[in-house]
Amino acid sequence: MTTLLLGNMNYSSWSIRAALVAKMSGLEIDTKVMPLAATETREYLIEKTGYKQVPALISGDLIIRDSLAITEWLAESAALGMIWPSDRRDRARARMVAAEMHSGFTSLRSECFVDIRARHSGVELSPETQNDIARVKDIWAECRLSRKQSGPYLFGDWSAADAFYAPVVTRFRTYGVELSGDDADYSAAVLSHPDMLAIEAAAGAEPWQMISGPNGMNFPSAV
Repeated sequence: MTTLLLGNMNYSSWSIRAALVAKMSGLEIDTKVMPLAATETREYLIEKTGYKQVPALISGDLIIRDSLAITEWLAESAALGMIWPSDRRDRARARMVAAEMHSGFTSLRSECFVDIRARHSGVELSPETQNDIARVKDIWAECRLSRKQSGPYLFGDWSAADAFYAPVVTRFRTYGVELSGDDADYSAAVLSHPDMLAIEAAAGAEPWQMISGPNGMNFPSAV
């Protein structure tokens, strides 16, 4: 049995990515969603994985705690084309842009935390975050340039590259980032994908919310 341990779908961007990839793999995977930052979550994760980080995948005696590593493990376990694009060149590009999301965009991450349920208007974003947003739009345009005729996603068909940018799409909606043309079309395609609709429904049904604390919005409570 393979088990995927996740944080709240409403707030945990890396859990959202792993959940989307697990779904697209077609593999039999049991998932467990837990509230971020809760004491019982930390204790459970340490007991099961030796560390307090989500997402975490457990397959027999193997524990994988990084979302990109989880993606690669699942891609090797699934059929070709289920997670990364079938075309070798597109696979390389998809891995490249997923890795850039995995390691970059620190200003966007810190200033616009994921909150799928929320809607904010009139938010003034820093120049650094505006630069991150512009770079995201450039990536979307570059990826879709030669694949628009084969499907609405970054490489035509839905892939792990889209999973890695899906939480950014929700961030743009939450903070009222203006999108037009191809950017708006891509965002709409991501948000209307059945797996994203399931994520959004799960986020809406979660009994936890983040409340203000001394270091920001990082404490879950039941509602």
